[in-house]
Amino acid sequence: MIKDSFISVISQKEKNLGSVEFQISSFTIKINKLTLHLELHKKDFSSQIGLRKILGKRQRLLTYLSKINQKRYKELLIELDIREIKTR
Repeated sequence: MIKDSFISVISQKEKNLGSVEFQISSFTIKINKLTLHLELHKKDFSSQIGLRKILGKRQRLLTYLSKINQKRYKELLIELDIREIKTR
């Protein structure tokens, strides 16, 4: 399963499954699943609300991580392919 592979990759880096990186990656997995679900079921409004909540939580964790450690933040964005990173 996809979640198990992310758990093994991130838990090898850190033994803490409650770390910010692990939480962001698990939210990303949930977001991808809900996005696929909503492509099939466009009128599932409760899932849309849940998706928005998860997106907000992930965004707050990403801003926290960017303030704490820029290097880990950029590595995580590249690893999860969340958004494009501006390089100078």
